[in-house]
Amino acid sequence: MKITASAIGLLAAIPSVFGLWPIPTSHTEGKSNSQVWWVDIQVQGQSSPVVRDAVERYRNIINSESFLAPVDYKRGSTDEALGLETDESYTLDASLKAKSPYGVVRGLETFSQLVVVNTPISIKDAPAFPHRGVLFDTSRNWYSVDAVKHTLDAMSYNKLNVLHWHIVDSQSWGIERAAYSDKQLYSYKDIKDIVQYAKNRGIRVIPEFDVPGHTYAVGLSHPEIMSCLDVQPGWDKYAAEPPSGQLNIAKDGSIEFAKKIFKEYAALFPDNVIHVGGDEVNMRCWETDPDVQKHLAANKNETVESLLLSWYGKLHNYDTIVQTWIDSASVPNTVNRGYRAVSSDYQSLYLDCGHGAWLPNWDGNSWCDPFKTWMHVYNYDVLANITDPAKQKLVLGTEVAIWSEQTDEHSFDPRAWPRAAAMAETGWSGKKDASGHVRTTGEVASRLHEQRYRMVGRGVNAEPMQPLWCARNPGRCDLP
Repeated sequence: MKITASAIGLLAAIPSVFGLWPIPTSHTEGKSNSQVWWVDIQVQGQSSPVVRDAVERYRNIINSESFLAPVDYKRGSTDEALGLETDESYTLDASLKAKSPYGVVRGLETFSQLVVVNTPISIKDAPAFPHRGVLFDTSRNWYSVDAVKHTLDAMSYNKLNVLHWHIVDSQSWGIERAAYSDKQLYSYKDIKDIVQYAKNRGIRVIPEFDVPGHTYAVGLSHPEIMSCLDVQPGWDKYAAEPPSGQLNIAKDGSIEFAKKIFKEYAALFPDNVIHVGGDEVNMRCWETDPDVQKHLAANKNETVESLLLSWYGKLHNYDTIVQTWIDSASVPNTVNRGYRAVSSDYQSLYLDCGHGAWLPNWDGNSWCDPFKTWMHVYNYDVLANITDPAKQKLVLGTEVAIWSEQTDEHSFDPRAWPRAAAMAETGWSGKKDASGHVRTTGEVASRLHEQRYRMVGRGVNAEPMQPLWCARNPGRCDLP
């Protein structure tokens, strides 16, 4: 389908296509140096609500944006003298073609970043990976609906397309159940609003309902289907973090509860993927549970592990996508077994690390320290050690993870940006250019500086990467 809607005005902002983030798959520039002040882009497909919303949104972004790249702070203005010799000629020829409304959304973001000096230009672009996400944890600390939408905006500026919403955990169940307070929950109306807001920006919302571990909050209303509920002292023997509590996998009531929850929430979240968590289950929690011990005594051939596998088998029998996080070997191991994989390698993509422990009586590092710099994020290669093209296709993409033990809506932006933008480029553009050259952090730093300042101008509190002098003098802060 050719999607080509109403006119949008674009104010000149950036001198070259090479300031785009993420960098397009391919692009060409002409040699004309005529200054472009205004471009109309004609987009067809006005019947699509997503396109109509995007057109209006980017008209507002572009017409209010006053972004200037740091390297251009002292650039002189063009000649505005008006006289007999004034050249009043102009050329206007811009169109956007895409095969879906979401291609239009991505193209409009590119147009919002681009007004070129060297015309004409041609851009052909498509993502390297279909899954480019942010794991967003609202269970440990609360985020308002406006804060969730703010992050969706920031994601759209970087062509990220999945909000992995870790919406429940031991500490709180934020969907009209066991929230921290009646002012810190998401109504079904809120959820539908957020999902539509994301859709208009080409972002899927994949909810995670972590079971059977990390479920203490369920015990507030259903203690009869729980094991090791809030063990104190000594919670660390029964859980990765307090409060302890896991669904009792020996009780039919636990699987019935989980099935009901997933059926209810599958209707609320329209995406065809739902995340069932499954990590950090504590075997001791079940091994010491009287109901589990009784079940195993009556079923001599079973173990806690086989009981858990049986529990999962009763919960779902759908196609499986594995999200890996343990180490760099996890993705190759997953695709070698024939599963599709999304990587959140904690050694490169956990953005909450580097702030020390959050336990008040332990003055030490967190388990996943140190802090991951944007360079470290950018250098991560999800396809490393996977050479078979068929297995490479099983790699769906990457997610940065920002767990919220020490993060909330007041600190999220600088924790996430511009480091998540670094992953956004490798997810969209891949690690290599068309010639096979692996992009280096030194080569892309200037463009990421521009993107960071652009995001700040759009209200995203992205942290600085370097002193401004370095941003204004590309390459001169590199080690020789």
